[in-house]
Amino acid sequence: MLPRRLDTGMARSNIAISGSLVNLRPSVNTVSLRRHSAVLPSVLTFAVIVASGGLLLMIEKGMLNHMETPSPRGIGVKSDFIRNARNQDPIVDTEYQIVQEIRNRTIRTMCGQKNMPHSIWTLPPVQRRTVLQHILVSDKHKFLYCYVPKVACSNWKRVMKVLNGALENVDVKIKMDHKNDLVFLADLKPEEIKYRLKTYFKFMFVRDPMERLLSAYRNKFGEIEAYQKRYGVEIIKRYRKNPGKTNGDDVTFAEFLHYLLDEDVEKMNEHWMPIYNLCQPCAVTYDFIGSYERLHQDAQHVLQQIGAPAHIQFPERQTWYKPVTKQTLHYYLCNIPQRLLRDLLPKYILDFSLYTYPFPNTTSAFCRH
Repeated sequence: MLPRRLDTGMARSNIAISGSLVNLRPSVNTVSLRRHSAVLPSVLTFAVIVASGGLLLMIEKGMLNHMETPSPRGIGVKSDFIRNARNQDPIVDTEYQIVQEIRNRTIRTMCGQKNMPHSIWTLPPVQRRTVLQHILVSDKHKFLYCYVPKVACSNWKRVMKVLNGALENVDVKIKMDHKNDLVFLADLKPEEIKYRLKTYFKFMFVRDPMERLLSAYRNKFGEIEAYQKRYGVEIIKRYRKNPGKTNGDDVTFAEFLHYLLDEDVEKMNEHWMPIYNLCQPCAVTYDFIGSYERLHQDAQHVLQQIGAPAHIQFPERQTWYKPVTKQTLHYYLCNIPQRLLRDLLPKYILDFSLYTYPFPNTTSAFCRH
């Protein structure tokens, strides 16, 4: 059975949508928060979102195109990244550097708060176990990669297996084994973990939170029978009037979001657990945070930094892959109860604010198109 509604570590809020951003107004009746939650005080979180959202809006308007900007986050790797990026479209390059800088400053500001974790050893045991189980280790190339499901993690695991000699090349046509021939930080002793966290190159990749959720929904409930039986059947029984007999293969997106709203974040399946909880960017200082939107450019940068052989390139998408386009995402978001969306967004608020993703635009005027 799936767990019933639990406090999620952050009070639900009333959210008014304006333009392409969402303005948050705390509700009068605030649910009491769990002290060990990973969510920041609402005032600070909202302030950061407003600040980062305003800068993103300036980027969209092209107001910052000619501004000199600092390099992306990284230790000793900044000049190479900029040198490589200069070969690309100058406007795209400048805007991306701005987004990176907003992201870096936001992370530093939020993670600098006293109530935030500053080491994996200060995390509650459940949260520490989650992050250690999601950080992959390459001792040969001295890097750590925090994998996030639905953010190209299968292809990164394929790359890692080629680097360690378990696969001949990234294009081998085999079903991906997500455990064998891979080393996780959780497999190591505390002293070994501390050494690698201190000395290895650390990176992760992020994606628009709602796009990631839609990708997980379409993949797991539309294609994988095990997920339909394990989650789909109970979701339909819980949230559908007169569910009747079901195989769990026709879960609606709204029903899935209802389930997420009621689910305890720390007990979520990794495919829809917030990125923040999976990788703990305050407890682990990542040298580089790549974007799914620039997957191949950022992946190439990482491969250069870890010293991967020149013949190893990041794989292309599989032919069967069904990408989530902006049009597809907007269609789904515009066809669910907007109150449901407003209630769910705070649960993923750190994924929006830390990684500089604007809230979805679901105004009636926009959805009419």
